[in-house]
Formats: sequence, structure tokens, C-alpha cells
Amino acid sequence: MKRTMVEAIRDGLDVAMGKNDDVVVFGEDVGYFGGVFRCTQGLQQKYGSHRCFDTPISELGIVGVAIGMAAYGLRPCVEVQFADYVYPAYDQLVSEAARMRYRSNGDFTAPLVVRMPTGGGIFGGQTHSQSPEALFTHVAGLKTVVPSNPYDAKGLLIAAIEEDDPVIFLEPKRLYNGPFDGHHERPVTPWSKHDLGEVPDGHYSIPLGKAAIRRTGSAVTVLAYGTMVHVAEAAVKETGVDAEIIDLRSLLPLDLDTIVASVKKTGRCVIVHEATLTSGFGAELAALVQEHCFYHLEAPIERVTGWDTPYPHAQEWDYFPGPQRVGRTLTAVLEA
Repeated sequence: MKRTMVEAIRDGLDVAMGKNDDVVVFGEDVGYFGGVFRCTQGLQQKYGSHRCFDTPISELGIVGVAIGMAAYGLRPCVEVQFADYVYPAYDQLVSEAARMRYRSNGDFTAPLVVRMPTGGGIFGGQTHSQSPEALFTHVAGLKTVVPSNPYDAKGLLIAAIEEDDPVIFLEPKRLYNGPFDGHHERPVTPWSKHDLGEVPDGHYSIPLGKAAIRRTGSAVTVLAYGTMVHVAEAAVKETGVDAEIIDLRSLLPLDLDTIVASVKKTGRCVIVHEATLTSGFGAELAALVQEHCFYHLEAPIERVTGWDTPYPHAQEWDYFPGPQRVGRTLTAVLEA
């Protein structure tokens, strides 16, 4: 069936809740209202207010309660309304959820998922547009996932809910309601069903830690995730560069084998992400490529990212890496 990412996420939650009575969904406005982006629409009506319910406006409370439920044996999948709102709950994630298995010597685990809309593109300003993935990939014990399409969103979400350790599930807002061609503006007309992602009915899962090669190529490897996969595809189409595009899908665990095999084949690597440059996840990727592929590299590793500034609302579309900026970098790497 053709589905948007919102529909795919909703279907994934539905499948997980139908399969396992221990799966509970809660957060701000996720019950009766169905979530600010409608990812949980209809779940309370189907499963009751004891399994899909609203909470006070307290991210600290939402995540804290989820950790307690997970330690007790439930599988909570909670929504933080925007990734920008997670900071009050960060201590709970770092000090409790991530360490539960280790500090209890395996007696307790924290099988919980924290879903968060991430990134810009909806003119949400500085407090609704951040990309904080590097804050989570730095924390031992957390797993971090970023889907780029509806099929992956459902499969990865089901896998995350079935995982026995805490998973941060970041959902790019620009991809929520239809396909994205990598450019700035979307059409104003509604999405037609033939433009949407093919998402099977029923249960399926995608293993965490397995990347997808979206395009094979021999000239340069492009590492991207989330929205930037589509930007990279647009840049390659416009420049004609024979690039291999790898959609990481899961940042931790990371599919290092696929990355290394690709870079050893192409000899060049460009990393694209929406978050700021300094200490972004691209820095970790660059270090890993350098360590494992040094003698195969024919040019410096390049990163195309957001600016090192607070999120610039008025210059939102200039802040994002776009096809032209990525394309210039691809061309420069080939000429190096």
C-alpha cells in the first residue's frame, strides 16, 4: 500500500500494539488528538486510553515514567513532540535509560522507544527545528535511528519497539507527508498516492545497524541519513557524478562494514547531514573512514552540513545543505 511516512509510522505503532499487549504509547496530545503530526491518530480509539494516552507537558516526566514502565516489563513507545523539547529529559535518558542494563548487571533492561520529529523545513523557528542526533550517539547504551522513507520508517520502528535496549527514533519532519525531491520547496498540491512510498501491510522489521545502498557508483561515496539522502540523490542527478549513496538508517549501531567497503571501492567520501558542522555525527563518520580506509583514499574526506550557528529561522533554506552545495562538493572531491 502507498503511504506517507506519517501513515507508515502510525501503521507500525498499530502493528506493534496489536502484536504485543505490553506496548504502550503516550506523550503530549498523542491520545484523543492523535499527535501534533497525527502519527498516533486512531490508536486511543482502537486500543483504549490505558494503552494510548495523553500526558502533562513534561518531557522529564514522560521519559521518566517510560523508563519505570520498561524496567517493570512493559514496552513504552513515547513521543516527544519536537526533538527540541527533549533536553529536560536528557538526564533521564543518559543517567537512567542508557545505563539500566549495565548498572543492574543485566537484571533489568529499558526496552523503550523515544520518538521525536527532527530537523527543519516547516518554518518552525529555533525551538522546533533542531537536529540533535549527535547528543544521543555520544551516549553508550542508547541506539539512534533516522529513517529516510516510509518503508524504512515502519520497519525500523517495529524493530526499535522489539529491541531490549532504549532507542532514540528521530523522524525528519520534511519527509512526514510526502516525497521530497531534495530541493527547497514542495508543490502546493496534495500528494498523489502514486508518489508515496510502498509500505506492506502487517508485521515486518528492518534490523537496526544495517545501512541501505540507495545508489551504486564508483566515483565517490556519499554518506547521509534522513532528509539528506534525498538531497544527495538530487545533487547526483544534477551533476551526473557517479556516486554511491549510502543511507545509514541507523547511526548507532552503525553499519561500518558497508561504509568501509564502499569507500575502499570509490576512494572518496562526502558526508552530508543537516545538523551543525562542529561535533556533528559527520565528524565521527570522517574519523572512522580515515581509520579504516586511509590507504584507499584519493582525496580528503569532505562534510556538507548546517551552519555553526543557532538555527537561523529567516535563512532556513540557506542553512540546509541543498543539491547545489552538495553538488559543488562532489565536483571538488573528484577534482582533488
